[in-house]
Amino acid sequence: MIIGHIGARKGSKGVPGKNFRPICGKPLIDWSLDQLFANPRVDVVVVSTDDPAIHDHAVRRGALDIGLRPARLATDSAPKWGVWQHALAETEARSGPASAFLDLDCTSPLRLPRDIDGALDLFAAEAPDMVMSCCEARKNPYFNLVEPDATGALHVSKPLPGGVWARQDAPVVYEHVGVVYVVAPDYLRRARTIYEGRVIPFVLPADRCHDIDTPHDFTLVEFLLNRQLAQGLAKV
Repeated sequence: MIIGHIGARKGSKGVPGKNFRPICGKPLIDWSLDQLFANPRVDVVVVSTDDPAIHDHAVRRGALDIGLRPARLATDSAPKWGVWQHALAETEARSGPASAFLDLDCTSPLRLPRDIDGALDLFAAEAPDMVMSCCEARKNPYFNLVEPDATGALHVSKPLPGGVWARQDAPVVYEHVGVVYVVAPDYLRRARTIYEGRVIPFVLPADRCHDIDTPHDFTLVEFLLNRQLAQGLAKV
């Protein structure tokens, strides 16, 4: 059984109410819900939230009712890992053992259906503890990310012998993005943090990896989502 999960906390300092805010014709959360409901490989859909309105909306649409998340998992500092562990336990208690825990970040609506399938295919082929969506980092700590020393002078964050003088010569560095995750349930149950096991990248184009954290992000993602709609890549 594959669990399709979305985390949608009520509070947001950057964009208040963002998870339920309309974007391109429907609430932000529905861009992810629709993809989970449409994917034939997903057996059960759950939404972890502390917001009764989001909870009721998701259940009306067909999500499994796992109740509201505990208050300890609804704070600004609550770790994603703990939210996932709680959702897995509550879902398995109602629906039986899972073979994979698939998570979509509510704030990453630019993913395409093929991104979900690609992550599931990679998980099936490689049998890692976790598949994590990534994109190649725009800035590289071996080349153009710098930090000050005790005197305030700047140095490359991760210097290599002889230095790196062209971006293409720097080691590849990825940005961790919340487009899609696939986690082995046994690993999720036993590990305390994301990186304790074998976590492998599922590399996506940067133009689908924008996350909404600020009003500017919302405007940018809305523009890109409208472009996907015009190109027939997404639909309301």
